Amino acid sequence: MKTLNINIPDTLDLNELDVAMLISTHLYEQGKLSLGEAAEIAGLTKRTFAELLGKYNVSLFNYPASDLSNDVTNA
Repeated sequence: MKTLNINIPDTLDLNELDVAMLISTHLYEQGKLSLGEAAEIAGLTKRTFAELLGKYNVSLFNYPASDLSNDVTNA
């Protein structure tokens, strides 16, 4: 895994977990990371990461609306 150092202005008042969650939830929401990969980046268990997703306005169920429509059609 790569390590990335980011300088964050002190005025943002973010800690390491906040930054890790912002990045990992965004990448999870875009479908670039699995739940497990995103949790690992945040340094959390899958369960804890999943429980915190709502705080960042990200759904645990990361499926496009077109998939739901196809599922209903094929049911």
